[in-house]
Amino acid sequence: MDRAVPPRLRRPAWAGRNYTLLTAAAVVTNLGSHGALIAAAFAVLDAGGDGGDVGLVAMARTIPLVVFLLVGGAVADRLPRHRVMVAANALNCLSQAAFAVLVLLGEPQLWQMMLLTALGGTGQAFFSPAAEGMLLSSVTGDQASRAFALFRMAMHGAAIGGAALGGALIAAIGPGWVLAVDAVAFALAGGLRAFLRVTEVPERAPGGGMLADLRDGWREVIGRPWLWTIVVQFSVVVAVIGAAEAVYGPLVARDSLGGAAPWGLALSAFGVGTVAGAFLMMRWKPRRLLLAGSLCVFPLALPSAALAVPVQLPLLAAVMFVSGVAIEVFGVSWMTALHQEIPEDKFSRVSAYDWFGSVSLVPLATALAGPAETAFGRDTALWGCATLVVLMTAAVLCVPDVRRLTRRTEEKVAGSSGPPGTNGSADAEGAAGRLG
Repeated sequence: MDRAVPPRLRRPAWAGRNYTLLTAAAVVTNLGSHGALIAAAFAVLDAGGDGGDVGLVAMARTIPLVVFLLVGGAVADRLPRHRVMVAANALNCLSQAAFAVLVLLGEPQLWQMMLLTALGGTGQAFFSPAAEGMLLSSVTGDQASRAFALFRMAMHGAAIGGAALGGALIAAIGPGWVLAVDAVAFALAGGLRAFLRVTEVPERAPGGGMLADLRDGWREVIGRPWLWTIVVQFSVVVAVIGAAEAVYGPLVARDSLGGAAPWGLALSAFGVGTVAGAFLMMRWKPRRLLLAGSLCVFPLALPSAALAVPVQLPLLAAVMFVSGVAIEVFGVSWMTALHQEIPEDKFSRVSAYDWFGSVSLVPLATALAGPAETAFGRDTALWGCATLVVLMTAAVLCVPDVRRLTRRTEEKVAGSSGPPGTNGSADAEGAAGRLG
């Protein structure tokens, strides 16, 4: 008797073993990590810290991320990416478990929280380039953008529950248990990633050494104006948004919204928006990839402006939802452009430069958030964050390649590549075409 799987239950052809495992692991990780981000901030505040201390802990995570990202990208293009990912997950698990124990035992010292957070940032520096390279290499053909959208929808769907549950648990039983849950999530995700099948990934020719690999990655980035200008843009955008949400957001929530639970709900609204945006991108394939994506960066200024007013929770949640939709349009467009234009054997190095640009100014921004609040006032600092997002986005839209990069009729198979800086299908009007 034929027991064929009904068509609606069959896994799509582009959703292979690696893609499925990567998606499942990302769901598990996001369930834990989004609550833990809130928990870390409130652990500092519960220990008697202020906004400056919250910024120092956030900075402690991003400094090793900046220092080791490029090395992590080169390592991920030289070693099996799944092994790099599992090792990074193990380090994150151990650091979060130790952080949880300190908080649960009572009155952790600021330097201890900074040290453990720095270990987590080190793990992330090696994990992120390997993970992005592994994901990009797990998808082929003209369904790449749909695959990326589904991955991001699953990932952000988990973030919705993680942020809301994390905020509620912090209010009910304290931040220590939320950090412990995150440690368990890292252990489970690392177990899933251990089963990734690297035989399905094209072999990468060995490079001439670490420095040579980094130079190759740099040439891939600097030879594409659309790539390096957006990396520069997001170095500022991510920094100011990070300062607004990691430092000012919890303070506004404490002073005006009622504490951790409402802030968790606002972040959950952002998560709902990212799911909606990813769902939209499973159906919509904008021809001018980066033009559509970059226009959707403007709404990222709205949360900082809403916190500056500050608005009440329903309006803040609506603003967060809109920004979530917008960032997913950008995110899927960006990943599709990378998949289309970057050779597979250089994915992780290019991703490392991308991540490096995105986080390079975050330590400075989070460290200066407290002093800026003291010098100018919290409202003025938040309006400044919103203004910088708008100005940087307007500037990047002045770059012709950003406006012209065109989605190919059939996206390249992972591992092939056009010449640096080309878009593959220019027409009489010009070619039409990114955390994320």
